[in-house]
Amino acid sequence: MEIPAINLKAIVLVHWLLTVWGCMAWLPPSYAWGNFSVLAVGVWAIAQRDSIDAVLMFLIGIAVTILTDIIHFGIYYPLPEGLSEMNRDTFRFSAGMAILGLVLKPVSCFIIYQMYRERGGDYNVNFGFPSVTRNRDAYQSIDQQDQTASSANPFNQARDTKPGAANSS
Repeated sequence: MEIPAINLKAIVLVHWLLTVWGCMAWLPPSYAWGNFSVLAVGVWAIAQRDSIDAVLMFLIGIAVTILTDIIHFGIYYPLPEGLSEMNRDTFRFSAGMAILGLVLKPVSCFIIYQMYRERGGDYNVNFGFPSVTRNRDAYQSIDQQDQTASSANPFNQARDTKPGAANSS
């Protein structure tokens, strides 16, 4: 599947703009701090073009802000009663931009993951469980050990000397 060539700068700029607009009317400072912190990591990923860690941190940050944005919207979304028509429009615009930013984050995660892979990152999920592999070419059979001098005498001691005996010269 061919993905469009979208620059990391464009992703950071779009999410910055949507976060600013989302913070205009109703979201708490924790929403702004969380999203702007992740965008700062995105600036780090832009500045260090070869850094795999920067892109991975940005990817993880965007993924975490998906969850925190949902929590913020669930807690703070109800429209307060008694707003004037102008404040009501500002609230709607702010909420729409914040929701649009949330909708775009999974797409951004996919694109950032592709950039991570292009920079040489290969993230394999390993939960610590032993895995079974069928490739046994790298293993040496116990039945076919080489009988070399070094393997027969693993400590490279001379055969005539006894352990603990001192040489008298």
